[in-house]
Amino acid sequence: MILDTLANAQRYYGLGPKFVKAFEYLLQTDFSQVEKGRYTIDGDDIFAIVNEYDTIDIAGEQMESHRRYIDVQYVASGVERVGHDFMGDKTPSQAYDAEKDFMLFAEAPAFFTVLGAGQFAVFFPTDLHMPNLSVDDAVKVKKVVVKVGV
Repeated sequence: MILDTLANAQRYYGLGPKFVKAFEYLLQTDFSQVEKGRYTIDGDDIFAIVNEYDTIDIAGEQMESHRRYIDVQYVASGVERVGHDFMGDKTPSQAYDAEKDFMLFAEAPAFFTVLGAGQFAVFFPTDLHMPNLSVDDAVKVKKVVVKVGV
């Protein structure tokens, strides 16, 4: 996993041309003018999901992971806490759903990070993550998740 600010995105261009496209999309888009929805960047190989929501309490939440896509989760506005951990030998509490590309894990996250506007996290298939959590009270967040095909 990677945690950083979008201002440092060029540091990660070495991960390959898909990441270059993903970060260029984030750098060149004014998300204050973008509605919620799915936006194609490069077919089904790279696309963005723009979402707005109120952060939630950790109670009852589980960590997730994906196999077909790497998540680049960028906070456009607001602030949220994200739980994360390494998959290691953990067993899913909900088996992998190939159609929705996710599985769930019941373990509590080993780490927490607070992401504010302008910051991002990259979660690879072996990185478990629990996004959308409140830092203190619920707040409105606008987040862009760029899905990068493995």
